[in-house]
Amino acid sequence: MNVVDHVQGRILAALDELKAAGDLPADLDTTGVEVDTPRDPTHGDLATNAAMVLTKRAGKKPRDLAELIKAKLDGDPDIAKVDVAGPGFINIAFVPAFWQRLVQVIAEEGADYGRGDVGTGLKVNLEYVSANPTGPMHVGHCRGAVFGDALANLMAFAGFDVTREYYINDAGNQVEVLARSAFLRYREALGEDIGEIPQGLYPGDYLKPVGAALAETYGRKLLEMNEEWLPIVKAYAIDAMMAEIRTDLACLGISHDVFFSEASLSKPVDRIAETIATLRELGHIYEGNLPPPKGEKNDDWEDRTQTLFKATSFGDDVDRALQKSDGTYTYFAADIAYHKTKLDRGFDELIDVWGADHKGYIKRMQSAVAALSGGARKLDVKVCEMVNLTRNGEPVKMSKRAGTFVTLRDVVDTVGSDAVRFMMVYRTPETTLDFDYAKVTEQSKDNPVFYVQYAHARIVSVLRNAAEAHPGLTADSAEITGADLARLTDSGELALIKRLSDFPRVVAGAAKAKEPHRLAFYLYDVASLLHGQWNRGTDSPHLRFITEERSGTAARLALLIATRQVLSTGLGVLGVHAPDAMR
Repeated sequence: MNVVDHVQGRILAALDELKAAGDLPADLDTTGVEVDTPRDPTHGDLATNAAMVLTKRAGKKPRDLAELIKAKLDGDPDIAKVDVAGPGFINIAFVPAFWQRLVQVIAEEGADYGRGDVGTGLKVNLEYVSANPTGPMHVGHCRGAVFGDALANLMAFAGFDVTREYYINDAGNQVEVLARSAFLRYREALGEDIGEIPQGLYPGDYLKPVGAALAETYGRKLLEMNEEWLPIVKAYAIDAMMAEIRTDLACLGISHDVFFSEASLSKPVDRIAETIATLRELGHIYEGNLPPPKGEKNDDWEDRTQTLFKATSFGDDVDRALQKSDGTYTYFAADIAYHKTKLDRGFDELIDVWGADHKGYIKRMQSAVAALSGGARKLDVKVCEMVNLTRNGEPVKMSKRAGTFVTLRDVVDTVGSDAVRFMMVYRTPETTLDFDYAKVTEQSKDNPVFYVQYAHARIVSVLRNAAEAHPGLTADSAEITGADLARLTDSGELALIKRLSDFPRVVAGAAKAKEPHRLAFYLYDVASLLHGQWNRGTDSPHLRFITEERSGTAARLALLIATRQVLSTGLGVLGVHAPDAMR
């Protein structure tokens, strides 16, 4: 149950009653009526702007309208008090029984508590990671991978139909460099002294196994070829790198529904040419000259007449070239064709997760999607900033295997998947993330992933101890499922229940805003309230979760089980385990 939606329904019902009574116009438009939590909790549990929003439409002063709505709500048995504040805000406080019943609601809904339909089944293409298949994934890829996967989980939980996609950049110069680098390692595997890796090739040791596998498969046959070996080695190396990337992602619990090949845009059908033809038919292509870029080097610029996309018609600062002087397509042309396939596949919403080094590419790509869809579809690009990897404040050294960076696998093997996933979404993606090995593994309140997981483990421990103290008092026993929840009257207990009631709203809001960090923050708040209540019991024995009084213990265990459910579900959405014990 979404408490805010539930209360908003009551407000709208009260307005309908006022319409039926002739106190408000029968055709009154109630659009814009909202229910939210007051900034000052002393004002009540929830507040509505109904009177402020509807005053002009209703032809009444906001405070007079607020009093009419208040009169309709005053008789509600779940409402303890309704106050009209200021010019017409309506603050509502509920009786304890209203909150106490929520514990039972959570128990009944179980893993579906918080699941929503705000997505209304909209088809979403969420593309994330899309690292070039030229080497192992590094820690920078890791942030986008976790963010994208958590966002996909979140949106699916909120009712969106999400397709998780990986775009394989298996065309262009970088994969030719990969092939030549792998061929060098192939020669090395055959016993040749290759010396220093030439500048421009990939130096990491990760290609040694690829070279060895090529040697085992082909023997010395490739050496007998001229450049005919290039497509063979290219395909072999790309497959090997993608297999490694899939393995790296799997160690974080990440998988994709679709792996889309850039090379498939050209063969067997030239979809890039088809896309350019489509844009030309729509009037978005012309032949012209570009001015030289201001203050920066741009390898795509050539002082010649060329095929240009009218990006400036859609808010970009300059039109964009689609073909080079040798007739080959620009990267941008291929990317337009790729995004056209997303539109052709019928997605309602397109989301790309990119690294910070691609910021300058956002506007042109959004322009292309707007042009292809006639403005009916938008491309939402989420940018993940850099990750500063440290240990006790000191920069972590580069991976020997990768040669130039710290790999994703190095990080996961060092601190574990849970720490990586939680911390990668515990900051907004637009901010630089300082990831310290020591801090993300310490067992303290300052380590968010530990603090939240420990809350779940603590609840499991309490339930286990309660069954020993009160034999038969187990999570599925009738004493707990039918506990007298009216016993939950302590302010800390009610505060925890109220925060649990926010879960559906947090999910819906985070999914609509595409901000999974909101869920991570929320789980930390729930954990903090749980630990805080435990500490209160240490100082005041009558507030302990387990006491000699069996029925009171049963009620508190019911609350703990509801809390455990929210923590477990929320952590699951983030792709983090909810442990039964901390080790």
